[in-house]
Parts: sequence; C-alpha cells; structure tokens
Amino acid sequence: MTSMDILEHFEENCCVMRYTTAGQLWNIISPREFVDFSYTVGYEEGLLSCGLSVDWSEKRPEFIRGYNHPCGWFCVPHKDNPHQSLLTGYIQTDLHGMIPQSAVDTAMASTLVNFYGDLQKALQKA
Repeated sequence: MTSMDILEHFEENCCVMRYTTAGQLWNIISPREFVDFSYTVGYEEGLLSCGLSVDWSEKRPEFIRGYNHPCGWFCVPHKDNPHQSLLTGYIQTDLHGMIPQSAVDTAMASTLVNFYGDLQKALQKA
C-alpha cells in the first residue's frame, strides 16, 4: 500500500477510504486504487475492521480501479503478553485488468509481506 486517504467521513467509526498500491513485477501489474467503505470498532480489547469496495465517481487515470469483496481485519492482544497483538486479515481482492493469475498470486504475496513489514516498523516507532 502506498497511500491511504479518507474521502468521506460519516461518523466516528465509519468512512470511505481510498488505498493505492505501486506497480508490481516491473510494472507488469499497473498501480491500483481501491475505494472501500470501512467500519472499525473495538472488539474484545482489540479492533475489528470490516470493508467493502464501493462505486466512487472520481477515478484517477494513473491507477486501475480494483475491487475488494467483503473483507476484515482483527487485531486482538495476546492474553499472555498485552504488549503484543495478533493481527489477522481476510481479504478477497479482484485486481481487475488483464493479468495472468500467476502474476497476481506473486504480486499479492509480496505486497502482503511488505505491508506487514511496514506495519511492524511503524508500530515499533510508536
């Protein structure tokens, strides 16, 4: 993920967000943007975040619009060590465009590894 912007805020836990990704595999897979409705709440001392792509009229020509089917992230502290949490994500992404499934699988795997690595670095700074 290269950027994340809130496009519309409805209430404290509810908004429409735009996520972008960089091109992958030497730009065989073009940069993508996703526009999702997102709802986040506290859950058992952690967080639960659910999302789903929505139609959004503003499209940027440098990105291909991808689509996220219903997805969710759960962040729950470890009972034995409250300074650590278990982050579990369920995603169902359709990148759209004409790319081979093997390229999608490779790009998604490396993107998720980078996402978790970047998240870990950000949390260590916090």
